[in-house]
Amino acid sequence: MTLAQLTYLVALDEHRHFGQAAAACHVSQPTLSVQLRKLEDELGVELIDRSHQPVVPTGAGELLIRQARTVLSECDRLQMLAAEVQSRVAGTLRLGMLPTLSPYLVPLVLPHLETAYPEVTLVLREWTTAEVLDALRRDVLDAGLIATDEAGPDFEVTPLFTEPFVGYLSPKHRLADGGPLDVSALAIDDLWLLSEGHCFRDQVLQICSHRANGTPLQARLESGSLETLLHLVQRSGGMTLLPALATCHMTEAEQSTYVQPFASPAPNRTIRIVTRRRHKQPLVRAFREAVRATLPDVVSFA
Repeated sequence: MTLAQLTYLVALDEHRHFGQAAAACHVSQPTLSVQLRKLEDELGVELIDRSHQPVVPTGAGELLIRQARTVLSECDRLQMLAAEVQSRVAGTLRLGMLPTLSPYLVPLVLPHLETAYPEVTLVLREWTTAEVLDALRRDVLDAGLIATDEAGPDFEVTPLFTEPFVGYLSPKHRLADGGPLDVSALAIDDLWLLSEGHCFRDQVLQICSHRANGTPLQARLESGSLETLLHLVQRSGGMTLLPALATCHMTEAEQSTYVQPFASPAPNRTIRIVTRRRHKQPLVRAFREAVRATLPDVVSFA
């Protein structure tokens, strides 16, 4: 039995697909499959139900996978302790992040993190709040970034920063006069929304208070991607709301054409970092420092 085999087993449990698990482990699919067969032969028990699609652990496999996670976590902790003794920050940080945050935050933070902490590896997952919290409970993640206060007493929660919302409007929209937006003028009828399950959608609905006094959109598509909503505004009209960091990657022309800020006080969201296992705190602090060092003035820090 090897740590590599346990790593492959845990990866397959996470991805439920041999090819995706192999890619995540940076090995070929045949290598991963052969090593898992060897592990099953050595233990004398079938761990994976290969007849099921997607593949799932057997009953025995679920028990052993839980123990494999513990073994790998303790191994990781040994490496962390060794690095601390040498006053180094090193290791792997498995971080869960909202799909409405990661495309805008990661490109800003990653270059600084790689330069300041070259021995830190960031493994990023884009998941909804519920998925992030569940993954933390199952020890699939070391930390998560969420935008609500629903983590609960099992977690350690630290506010990271607050970002305002902005409007993204077609130039033909009824509110596109170039001035600051008034929250009371928003209407759910002419607003493109994310699909259910995204906390950003819930926050937008709360801001609008379900007012329906705009011109209804011809389509009622609800997307899982903010980028899709931007293209809809550009091509089909209407408007949507964005977190301010989303504007940092836009051209000046796009910002001047489509983006309108809100009148003060602008609606906003607070990004919180959530953890459970304390031995990854040096890596969490490194990530937090990188965030503080790189994010623009559109956000305010806790």
